[in-house]
Amino acid sequence: MVKAGLDVSDEELAIICASHSGSQKHIDLVIKMLAKRDIPLELLKNAVDKPLGEKEKIAWGDKPDSQLAQNCSGKHAGMLITCKQNGWDYTSYLELDHPLQIAIKNEIELLSGEKVAKETFDGCGAPLFAFSLYGLAKAISNLVTSNAKEHKQIVTACTRYPELVAGEARLTTRMMRAIPGLFMKEGAEGVEVCALADGRVIAIKVIDGSWRPVAPIIMEVFKRWSIQTPDESVKIYGGSSVIGEVIPNI
Repeated sequence: MVKAGLDVSDEELAIICASHSGSQKHIDLVIKMLAKRDIPLELLKNAVDKPLGEKEKIAWGDKPDSQLAQNCSGKHAGMLITCKQNGWDYTSYLELDHPLQIAIKNEIELLSGEKVAKETFDGCGAPLFAFSLYGLAKAISNLVTSNAKEHKQIVTACTRYPELVAGEARLTTRMMRAIPGLFMKEGAEGVEVCALADGRVIAIKVIDGSWRPVAPIIMEVFKRWSIQTPDESVKIYGGSSVIGEVIPNI
């Protein structure tokens, strides 16, 4: 989208890249970025949901599910802004043959060095392009080491505003705040990427979609790289007592 001319602030770009928690701050930013460009909220086509963040979900209570609270609302807002800036049709922006989605697919193939193996649709409604875990690692490594101004803008925005990429109390935000220059992003069903400025990358896909092993794996890899991390160990409890810990066997 940035290569296609998306012109936004770093804060806006961070939430466009996000799986955000659905806090009021996140919702207000999405509303503001669309209103600033006279794009009606009704044009959003992402799914409705409650907030992703646990605290945000509790605070949401019994209110009905919302497109704005759904964790991909920033991405969809970015898609609409890109369409407006290019004169592309709004109503079909999620179709696989839309110029926006063709551009996204082309960029994925360029960065990963792979052809997309399958096209389908994500839970939020956006097209979903399948490629290998190795391709994901290569794509993120190429992103963080790229000298292209568009790629640098994305990395700068996300590392500057980690609370917009994920949210308060989320692992992604805590780790990005603790480790200078760390680029980190989580995806659905146990997907996480961590990248250092020198191109070293951790790309994880947990087969059963569980989040419990993600932090221990990241801590172990960083330990082998001699990089100190905050204590994100996952304890196992027997009643109120710690009786064990999740240990990665890698």
